[in-house]
Amino acid sequence: MMRRCSIVFAITLLMASTAAADDIKVLAANAIKEGYAEIVGQFEKSSGHKVTTVFAGTVAASKRVQDGEIFDMVIIGSENIDQLIKSGHLADRVDFAKSGVGMAVRVGVEKPDIGSAEAVKAAVLASKTVAYSAGPSGAYVGELMKRLGLASQIEGRVQQPTSGSEVAVLLQKGEVDLGFGQVSEFLSVPGLVNLGPLPTAIQNFTIYAVGVPASLVKSDARQALIAALKAPAAAAAIRKMGMDPG
Repeated sequence: MMRRCSIVFAITLLMASTAAADDIKVLAANAIKEGYAEIVGQFEKSSGHKVTTVFAGTVAASKRVQDGEIFDMVIIGSENIDQLIKSGHLADRVDFAKSGVGMAVRVGVEKPDIGSAEAVKAAVLASKTVAYSAGPSGAYVGELMKRLGLASQIEGRVQQPTSGSEVAVLLQKGEVDLGFGQVSEFLSVPGLVNLGPLPTAIQNFTIYAVGVPASLVKSDARQALIAALKAPAAAAAIRKMGMDPG
């Protein structure tokens, strides 16, 4: 009788655990992939929840939300999160991480100096082709080219894919000489030399934030994942990918 009760109790616990586990569908920016994946891996082990993540550039991710795709969470540039909240697609914003703009060249290309604004300007002028994304970092770089008086001089030499990860691919293939993107998008990429962040005088930071669709009801699993992304323990993974906790 005692053994039977123990078996029934064990089955009850298993059923409760299974019922408590949940699937969380996330749409996230390519720029946060490395650190985010580490945090999520630890979260899945400790919580029992399953997280399925679709990665895209911020611009492409915003369009998917606007087109009606439903995700439990969206993690992209904060300006785009704010726009989606204003349009009624998202309801809340929680900042996750902050990233500066960096530069990279492919292996084998002479490493340019980028220690000052003038050095960055010289590096751009010396490059036959330059790439920056259509996302948050690229929007800033486009304005920076105007501020540095470079826009007209490099017209026709610029490629602008949808995300910084695509900039990295163009560099790897040798299709462009110099690339701008989030610092995290050039770290540990085979075939690339990460030149580091822009100098302080011309640096700009993008905040990556979590947005929750306005149409979804409250979810304990989703709130637990957001808490994990904001927890002090997540800071090391965020810094490892070249960002600062948000």
